[in-house]
Amino acid sequence: MFQFLKKQAFWKPALPFLWLIALSLVLIFRQYTFENADPPQEVLPVSFGEVRTYDDALALQQAFIRNAKYIKPMVVSVNRVEEVVQEEVASSSDGESPLLRKGKQIWNKMFAERHYLVENVGSGVLLGDEGYVLTNYHVVDNLDRILIKLSSNREYFAKVVGSDRSTDLTVLKISTLKKLPQPRFGKSDSVAVGEWVMAVGNPYGLEGTVTVGVVSGMGRDNLGIATFENFIQTDASINPGNSGGPLINLNGEIIGINTAVAAIGSGVGFAIPIEMALRISEQLIEKGTVDRGWLGIGIQTVTPELAASFNAVNWKGGVLVNSVEGHTPADSAGLRRGDIIIQYDGQRVPGSKKFQSLVANTEVGRTVPIKVLRDGAEKILHAKIGKSAS
Repeated sequence: MFQFLKKQAFWKPALPFLWLIALSLVLIFRQYTFENADPPQEVLPVSFGEVRTYDDALALQQAFIRNAKYIKPMVVSVNRVEEVVQEEVASSSDGESPLLRKGKQIWNKMFAERHYLVENVGSGVLLGDEGYVLTNYHVVDNLDRILIKLSSNREYFAKVVGSDRSTDLTVLKISTLKKLPQPRFGKSDSVAVGEWVMAVGNPYGLEGTVTVGVVSGMGRDNLGIATFENFIQTDASINPGNSGGPLINLNGEIIGINTAVAAIGSGVGFAIPIEMALRISEQLIEKGTVDRGWLGIGIQTVTPELAASFNAVNWKGGVLVNSVEGHTPADSAGLRRGDIIIQYDGQRVPGSKKFQSLVANTEVGRTVPIKVLRDGAEKILHAKIGKSAS
């Protein structure tokens, strides 16, 4: 049969058509296989970070080293001093007159060998070449004598210029003819959660200790640390002795003053925003006290139940005015019991702690707009802020 076909020529004209049919079958088979195959794995380009990983790590490390070296001269050790006088026992004889015995006692007291017991209680930050030192109130509270030790090991007795218990801040003053370094201050209100920070201080008396972490949260309050709270939260280790030291960013700028470590667990520390710290320190240096704004109302945070009862079911946050004192800025502005304050000076009011801080930080005598919900409708009032008596 094969030999027969081979000898016949009738099929040769159909050869091109046979090739076309074969090619079509191949294409159909390939298309079917492609449509029913597993989808191809996407090949991702190598990211810039993966290429530069080692270089980036070295650059970050150099930033830590540079900042630690830069900030060290601005951080001081705050110490408690107790004087111990070692008196020599005065020899006496039976026939010695009372006057002579008294004279020996005075002589021994004047020339007795004196020793000082020094204990580190915290850290502080130099505010400039005038010798002012910013630290925490709880660090120096109830101390009779305070010794400041610089990173150069020079020591100076310090006096308290002014203290503010409500923000846990104190300004000290040392007298020296030496020129002191001036730190750079950043802006805490531009700090983002996740940003690298460094805490510097003297934990457990270990001077110049540096710890590194990130910003874990902003605007923390209701912690029971101070009256007015607006803390930066960080996981950079803050231990006893770190209080009063600086929290700095990668540019070496101070963005906070370390104040406490939370009792709720390790890795949770807090710092006072530098804007608040500098504002308080300026007033303490100028007049030894702090002026705070005052309205003259009693408030409470609005809960969902309260919001429903005051026809404000669609509003979240705010503070309910539950009392208004007579002849006060709030009374003069027209605030009423039952008003829900939702904005103060253009800022949203999430709760009572935030509202108290906003009012307290307002310049005395300034008139601010206050937006309230009254009978379900919004109303804007204007209050001239008074001065708090506390």
